[in-house]
Amino acid sequence: MTTEAIRTRTYGNWRRPRKAGLGSFGLIGTVGIFGGLVVVLLASLMSLQAALVVGTPIVIAVGPLAFRTQDGRNVYNLLALRVGWFRRKTAGQHVYVSGPLSARPGGRFRPPGMLSKVTMLEGRDPYDRAFGVLYHRYRQLYTVVISCEPDGGSLVDAEQTDIWVAMWGEWLSRLAHEPGLRGAAVIVETAPDPGTRLATEILPRIAPDAPAAARAVMEEVVARYPAASSEMNTYITLTYGTPGGQRGKHDEILADLALRIQGLLDGLIEAGGGSAEPLSAERIADVVRVAYDPAVAADVLDVRAQHGGTGLSWADAGPAATRETVNAYQHDSGVSRSWLLTLAPRGTVRSNVLRSLLDPAPSIRRKRVAIFYRPIDPATSARIVESDRRSAQFMATSTRGMVRARAASEVAAAEQTASEEAAGAGLVEFSMVVTITVDSMEAIADANVTIRNLLGATRLAMRPADRMQAAAFSCALPVGILPWEQTMVPHDIQEAL
Repeated sequence: MTTEAIRTRTYGNWRRPRKAGLGSFGLIGTVGIFGGLVVVLLASLMSLQAALVVGTPIVIAVGPLAFRTQDGRNVYNLLALRVGWFRRKTAGQHVYVSGPLSARPGGRFRPPGMLSKVTMLEGRDPYDRAFGVLYHRYRQLYTVVISCEPDGGSLVDAEQTDIWVAMWGEWLSRLAHEPGLRGAAVIVETAPDPGTRLATEILPRIAPDAPAAARAVMEEVVARYPAASSEMNTYITLTYGTPGGQRGKHDEILADLALRIQGLLDGLIEAGGGSAEPLSAERIADVVRVAYDPAVAADVLDVRAQHGGTGLSWADAGPAATRETVNAYQHDSGVSRSWLLTLAPRGTVRSNVLRSLLDPAPSIRRKRVAIFYRPIDPATSARIVESDRRSAQFMATSTRGMVRARAASEVAAAEQTASEEAAGAGLVEFSMVVTITVDSMEAIADANVTIRNLLGATRLAMRPADRMQAAAFSCALPVGILPWEQTMVPHDIQEAL
């Protein structure tokens, strides 16, 4: 009799693309260095003083690009963040008040910040299901929100988990071929279960002539079950741009999106997404309303269970008041803090690497984990992997000792990525935002400890989104806010920096 070793499949090989340029200067810094050297040499032909006068501003301008944080930000990025926060605070933009008693026209409770420029559209797919579309009019982007109930990992064979992961990778690779797709996001939201749905299902079904003991047991179950249970919601957002950036007719855009939805849903179901369906405009407004005011979560579920809907519109989905501080974001009945991904887990991981981060935390009112995906078209993917491959080979042949051993590992990883891309695999850039919501500012310190413990098990490196907590909170909502689409500096220039 022979025994066969059980092999657990691992995942990894994500890489941060190497930036063109000399060391940490980037492409723009490198061009500035060599261009400045030429100018200084020409000035030195006149006099040493002229060379110093010309060279000093160049050193002052290019020097900050050499100093970077762990997540790749240079001095200019840090300075821009602080200047932006100072300007917003000086102008009073860190405080938001809406409603009939505010100075805002209309007297509605519109969502604040980056969501203030978003309007809601609604269409119907070929199955006559209503789906909401968030129109970012200043960016000319359209977002579809999909709700799904993923199959759990408990009592599931490892082979089935591998199939789900493979199909999820296939679904992500297909996004690179979606016409006009700018990005996608997966948002997993967890919160304590208020027990509204359980009570709605059980209490009306108790027979009037039921024995007193049976009635007492069922009522006790309804009362005590929510204390040990949680609510988990999973949303997927797909954000599209108009062809050529031109303003298109909403009817044509809605008709085009309606034809794409079912194919995307089929791919999600194959990847273990369970029951998946597009969210209507009213459901999207409900989600945003509860995110800003967690205290109304039970009321929203109760009204939806009794009347089939809340009747809430996008214009009233926002908070009554918010206040942003350096390290927190206060909104109606909650206080939130967000963290940004700086480094993915090194080495290989298993399929359950994020489980501790996604599981509910008892001391947190609500928690959202948002993973952003930016699909890269096949032509650009091939160019990126070949560039990484050449860079890794150059580092391996030009170094010695322990550094050379690490460079050899980089070569193997780059070769594997190039081989998989040539075989048809997709290439995506990804990032993550984690937002926690508690009841008061005093609970933020305990939430920080909880997040540190959760991140330790996932081997993720994250940093607080200080001085941009409001923007990070909006990005973690299932509304299609893509961080790389909200910057004033074009993405290509940021990469060159």
